[in-house]
Amino acid sequence: MPNWRRWPSPSRPSSDPIVTPARLLASGMVLTASAGIIDAVGFIELGGYFTSFMSGNTTQGGAAFVDGVWPTVVLTGSLILLFFIGSAIGAFLAHSGTRWGPALASGAVFAGTAATLALTVAGYPARQTMLVLAATAGAQNAILPMRGAVRLGATFVTGTLYAAGQDLALALRRLAPPLRWLQHLAVWFGLLGGAVLGAFAYRFVGIFTLLLPLAIYAAFTLAHLWAGRLHA
Repeated sequence: MPNWRRWPSPSRPSSDPIVTPARLLASGMVLTASAGIIDAVGFIELGGYFTSFMSGNTTQGGAAFVDGVWPTVVLTGSLILLFFIGSAIGAFLAHSGTRWGPALASGAVFAGTAATLALTVAGYPARQTMLVLAATAGAQNAILPMRGAVRLGATFVTGTLYAAGQDLALALRRLAPPLRWLQHLAVWFGLLGGAVLGAFAYRFVGIFTLLLPLAIYAAFTLAHLWAGRLHA
């Protein structure tokens, strides 16, 4: 008999659900698609740097440091720092100890995206406005709680791809649910779809592409406010 029901996920405590519920997975995919949109916008605006993908910024910053390209070192370092700060702010708000924590985190991400759009329209340079978007991307990771084996709403998917391959190997050895690896892969496709949509929309409306994730963050904020009200 398969013994995967006794097998704790390599990345989650054994007390977690063995798979992520479909509704939560869909919500996570929508949020990750939003991350793909904003990262595509940031990548275009910055000419090849990222607001969500800090591994890429770290590699570029390290190579620039060796070559003495200090403007690149400063830019990538600033993006990494703002992403870090945004992550801390998002987690601080989400774990505020009240039922309004998720709404606070969602609202902060909405505000950051709106501020990025407003500052860009006002004429501020991308190397300043995209720092706000990097902080926003960091905060987004705190919007949804971690449930099951899949990281929900993440703005980065390198670990997700690894988890998909790992779960596939475990499934082949009957040590994990046979289709759980597809949940990880679905999150990756969410980021890919968002990046494609963001790059395509940017061709026509430019920075106003951010209205798409802005609407999504507004919906999550309202949903979390409603949930908090129900738990009053």
